[in-house]
Amino acid sequence: MAVQPTRIGLAGLAVMGQNLALNIASKGFPISVYNRTTSKVDETVERAKKEGNLPVYGFHDPEFFVNSIQKPRVIIMLVKAGAPVDQTIKTLSAYLEKGDCIVDGGNEWYENTERREKAVSENGFLYLGMGVSGGEEGARNGPSLMPGGSFDAYKNIEDILLKVAAQVRDSGPCVTYIGKGGSGNFVKMVHNGIEYGDMQLIAEAYDVLKSVGKLSNEELHGVFTEWNKGELESFLVEITADIFAIKDDKGDGHLVDKVLDKTGMKGTGKWTVQQAAELSVPSPTIESSLDARFLSGLKDERVQAAKVFKEGGFGDVLTDQTVDKKQLIDDVRKALYASKICSYAQGMNLIRAKSMEKGWGLKLGELARIWKGGCIIRAIFLDRIKQAYDRNAELANLLVDPEFAKEIIERQSAWRRVVCLSINSGISTPGMSASLAYFDSYRRERLPANLVQAQRDYFGAHTYERTDVEGSFHTEWFKIARQSKSNM
Repeated sequence: MAVQPTRIGLAGLAVMGQNLALNIASKGFPISVYNRTTSKVDETVERAKKEGNLPVYGFHDPEFFVNSIQKPRVIIMLVKAGAPVDQTIKTLSAYLEKGDCIVDGGNEWYENTERREKAVSENGFLYLGMGVSGGEEGARNGPSLMPGGSFDAYKNIEDILLKVAAQVRDSGPCVTYIGKGGSGNFVKMVHNGIEYGDMQLIAEAYDVLKSVGKLSNEELHGVFTEWNKGELESFLVEITADIFAIKDDKGDGHLVDKVLDKTGMKGTGKWTVQQAAELSVPSPTIESSLDARFLSGLKDERVQAAKVFKEGGFGDVLTDQTVDKKQLIDDVRKALYASKICSYAQGMNLIRAKSMEKGWGLKLGELARIWKGGCIIRAIFLDRIKQAYDRNAELANLLVDPEFAKEIIERQSAWRRVVCLSINSGISTPGMSASLAYFDSYRRERLPANLVQAQRDYFGAHTYERTDVEGSFHTEWFKIARQSKSNM
């Protein structure tokens, strides 16, 4: 038990909570910890002793826990989103005082954060919804932090967050005050959507190299290790290289080949796609990554489908063609990079659209800066994204930034070769294909949408605009067509 009041409290001691508490303590801030299951409290305190007698003080009783923290109190919650958050707030609120601050560090739906901020403010409490990215390792050694809500609440905890966040040498701590309301949770949600896209694109690169290029796991390890030294340098490419080197401890071969091809999810990717639809922001790369996870979940159906089509002459790979491995590796690298630009462009446009709708005033360049370290999508080219928005804060799309446009033009031939090769080989690359279609649609001055709108006017009198005359028009297409047919 703390003799002097601690600087901060943390409630919720699963893996992320424990690690963040130890991170805070290791930066010199005494911290009180509480968990409904008391064994987690004792476990955390024991870890703190083993990791250098860190100033972590455990409490089994919520009242003693709250009263152990210096005023105005700041308490971070790291509990499962939804009802457990409301229950934790209710438990803590019984002992809080006016001016105290609650920080939700979970992956929460942004509107829940706005509802809770309004509700606790009636008791004089402050509230933040803070996205925390970096997983277990990031929480312990330096995550990317995305706090949104009460600015006064942020100022109460800013000194801690600046030290606890990941530190990037050329751009500082990976934290900033995001904005009002649920903006912090919304930004973290879209971060996760971009993460879905990134992971899917990497998986497709792997599939093409393995299934068409016939690369072994050892070769794949070498390729991804080399890629991580250049434009694709990122956390996800780095861990992918690591995965290909891990041998199976329960049998022969590599562990990656024994992992069931069925991807789980917790909901943030789905929320991102739903918000993209609500805001009419095209996000096909992110959407395709979500669909890919849904399809992966149909494992039993896919096993049966493979049998049906194998009997019809369809193997796993349709053509057993010989390819130039060196050329294929280079083409896939370029296709992956160009597709990633599209994924990030879609995510940034979604954040901008929501910011405009809600009046949050979010700064996209600053978001790119705080994603450069600690978080799952940290990558060297985020610095380039920051520079693009620094050059033009009103940039309509990353694709039209002069530097990114030049890079896509240089890579588009390789990108098309990879997508065509995949299609002809029967290897699905939904992320790369969707990204290429997004690019091709965005760069074309005229699309076949004129026909779709004519169809809508034909069957539903939805009207249309013209290219040569201003105004809204309706044509009696059916009558004209019927007259034309009767005159034939």
